[in-house]
Amino acid sequence: MRTRTWQLGAMTAGATAAAWTAPAAAPVVPALCTLFDIRRRLDGPGIALTFDDGPHPQGTPGVLEELARHDVRATFFLVGEQVERDPALAAEIAAAGHEIAIHGYAHTLLLRRAPRALAHDLDRALATIESATGVSPRCYRPPYGIFSMAGLGLCRRRGWEPTLWSRWGRDWEARGTPATIARRAGEGLVAGDIVLLHDADHYSVPDSWRRTLAALPAIVDSALATGEPLVTLTSGEASG
Repeated sequence: MRTRTWQLGAMTAGATAAAWTAPAAAPVVPALCTLFDIRRRLDGPGIALTFDDGPHPQGTPGVLEELARHDVRATFFLVGEQVERDPALAAEIAAAGHEIAIHGYAHTLLLRRAPRALAHDLDRALATIESATGVSPRCYRPPYGIFSMAGLGLCRRRGWEPTLWSRWGRDWEARGTPATIARRAGEGLVAGDIVLLHDADHYSVPDSWRRTLAALPAIVDSALATGEPLVTLTSGEASG
């Protein structure tokens, strides 16, 4: 009887763990994005450049300058603790016409966060970002792009759209170069692509933003060469 009880307990625990982590592989298994209704592509035409982990005192101004040079807009998934360190820079992103999105307050894997702690994190991030930018974000991307079931539920209850990507530069890697980042993020772009890049190195290898910034002109040129407009995730306002 004890063995049977233990087996049932183990099965229940296993099922609970499987449910908790079910959406986690969505960044590399597109079918999971469909299953869990997580956006990885735009609903309409255009290509969207997105930047995670900022603001960053050097990386973000560099990216803003490059985007302004091409007169294009992007979407920035801001981290609350970084916004708290530099609210004026977060406000500058919004003032330049870029979309403000939410990446949480602390850059911590959702699978390690209890629902109550995660709810507090998201609420704190929202309050911090709204205070600095005057904008209420409409899109949410979790740290590392990894959702838990609790994270998905909390995101939707706040009215945010869970968003991943269809292309990435892998610009956080130590072995990345401007050439590899530009190739991964820019070659073969098509209508509807959402491109993941980073304007900060707070949670990746030091100075990774420099390689992203060096690759950005080629990525923008590749996107514009498709004839598709560069758009933000939710505004639908084309630029470039």
